[in-house]
Amino acid sequence: MNERQGISIAVLTTDQDDVEVVNKALRDAGHAAHCHWVRQSDAFDSILRAERVEMVILNCDRYSDSIRQVIRQKDAYIPEVPVIAASHSVEEAAIDEAMQQGAADLVSISARSRLQAVVERELRAYRVEQALNSTLQSATGYRKQLHHYMHGSTSAIAYVHDGIVVEVNQAWLDVFRAKDASEVRGLPLMDNFEPQSQAAVKGAIIATTKGKWQPGEKLFAKSRIPGQSTGDLELDFQLVDFGDGPQVQIRIAPPEKTPEEPTKLVHEALKRDPTTLFFNRATFLERITRRLANKPKSGLHALAYIKPDDFSEVRAKVGILATEEILSQFAEEVRKRMHPRDVAGRFEGTVITALLERGNDRDAEVWGQQLVDHMNAHEFKIGNQSVHLTCTVGVCAVSGVYASLDELVDAAAQAHKQAKSAGGNTVRLSESTDADTRLRKHDAIWVKRIKEALRESRFRLANLPIAGLRNDTVKMYDVLVRMIDEQGAAILPSEFMPAAGRNNLMKLIDRWIMTAAIDFGFEEKADRVFVRLSRQSIHDPSLYDWLQKELSQRDISPSSIVVQISEQEAAKYIKQTRETTGQLRKLGLRFALEHYGVDRNRFQILDILKPDYIKIDGELMHSLTSDTQIQDAVRLLAQAAEQRRIETIAERVENANAMAVLFQLGVNYMQGHYVHEPEVVLQEHVNVARTTLEAIANS
Repeated sequence: MNERQGISIAVLTTDQDDVEVVNKALRDAGHAAHCHWVRQSDAFDSILRAERVEMVILNCDRYSDSIRQVIRQKDAYIPEVPVIAASHSVEEAAIDEAMQQGAADLVSISARSRLQAVVERELRAYRVEQALNSTLQSATGYRKQLHHYMHGSTSAIAYVHDGIVVEVNQAWLDVFRAKDASEVRGLPLMDNFEPQSQAAVKGAIIATTKGKWQPGEKLFAKSRIPGQSTGDLELDFQLVDFGDGPQVQIRIAPPEKTPEEPTKLVHEALKRDPTTLFFNRATFLERITRRLANKPKSGLHALAYIKPDDFSEVRAKVGILATEEILSQFAEEVRKRMHPRDVAGRFEGTVITALLERGNDRDAEVWGQQLVDHMNAHEFKIGNQSVHLTCTVGVCAVSGVYASLDELVDAAAQAHKQAKSAGGNTVRLSESTDADTRLRKHDAIWVKRIKEALRESRFRLANLPIAGLRNDTVKMYDVLVRMIDEQGAAILPSEFMPAAGRNNLMKLIDRWIMTAAIDFGFEEKADRVFVRLSRQSIHDPSLYDWLQKELSQRDISPSSIVVQISEQEAAKYIKQTRETTGQLRKLGLRFALEHYGVDRNRFQILDILKPDYIKIDGELMHSLTSDTQIQDAVRLLAQAAEQRRIETIAERVENANAMAVLFQLGVNYMQGHYVHEPEVVLQEHVNVARTTLEAIANS
């Protein structure tokens, strides 16, 4: 009870001394009591009308009305206020009788300590009840406001508790074609969505409940509506509390209708192939020419050459007239697996070409393999017939090696031809050999530029924060590298790293990054900084001694540095990887496997290398939001990692849908543009200005 808050008490007695006793007893206890002396029932009515009485003390020996009569009179005004009976003689039987009549207790006026304790107890209980009633009234008012809002809104709104629909408005019933609310109340929300969207919706609900869903974020889900084809819905999530527990409000905004001019629609249709609905050849080449003129913000462009295998056998099975329908279905499956910034066209015959925007050439190759695997498992249907159709994909990364678009397309077509010659139903990445004259000239230019940049300290770190899906207590960063050209513009790794790798410069770049990352981690007081090691560094016997020396010169905990190696490289050189990571662990460093592909189910490598972290391949993130098989694989990986005390990090998370799915699957962390764009660390922020090529090489 707040000692500074006054107590308003009505004292019912014919003896004014009783009022003084009560007043003094409470003031002695440190309470500012304001006592109203009531000698008869008429005066009690006046006090009840005029004053905000919080307690009534009735001297049963010196007041004309009984306890029942006083309570009846009091209840007409303030039924919640307690009545404490008082008497000179207090025995157990008398206390019981007084409480039977409705009194909160029976005390003796002369027993001041008990009087003080009973008054404090009853006043505290009364005020707590008042506060609770006020909260419930506010919640009721809030509920009424939301009720009026939801039923007057044109947006479809539902309230969900523990995955069960509690309340919906008419707009929600209209969207899902329900006759009345009784058809949806008490049923699982997931009944309204297709299986491929359920993980995202579940994850969004969990994230909202735990306060992890950002205001204004939208989730895109495919609805399951009786008698209607699957529709895309835009969902908004918000946590509300009516006082009886939190609920998640789900809002579906009405679709915006933007009428287009018929002429514009006709012109757009003329740019597309009528079977695949991809761009026709001329439009595709025009679009990618413009795209290739502008480099991606991160990563690179890659051209994919996609062709169904043995399409003549399909023609023989379904007939010449039905082949276009099969090709249309094939194109639709390709479209489902494309990223938002990818562009595709029907190139010739059954060939589809696509310009991909990916982190590196390996990511483009992984995308092609996923497409091949998907087509191999997919069943195409036409009428009563089922058709099995595989495909082969050639992929070529865009680089300065190719002088024209013709050379780029030819390289992708040649990669497809090589894959087809090997039996088809696979993907092949175009790789030039060192004997290629064009490649040697290309590399010579880059080697010179890389060495000059190292000598002149024209490298910069770019940090990418890693966010927690379960908690935000660990401050973690992934570090990338940028090379600055002679004009001060940043050059992405995808442009210079391939040449560095082919010309044994990666060891020098790795050491520059490691040194800069250690300094960055110290300056930022980071808990973890993830640094990549190339194949050359894995095989470098001097790495341990060099790193031991660098760490000894800096006041930083080695456990804050996490060395990461791609799963592909680690698996290819598993013995050397185990030896190198074992040495680094002796220094106190941690170890992560990045670009971990869940489709390969390589749990054995986890038991051999025992990483502290697994980074789930970023190329899976786009398909993850709609492919239930990949979702199941990620869930199994997360469970397997948890059993081995390995923490999981999802790479390249670009949107709220991917975040929501990862939340539901049990992944620990995420990184990508949804979390934060890569941020370049200015040179003065880390003490690496004098880390030159000679200094690194001589370390």
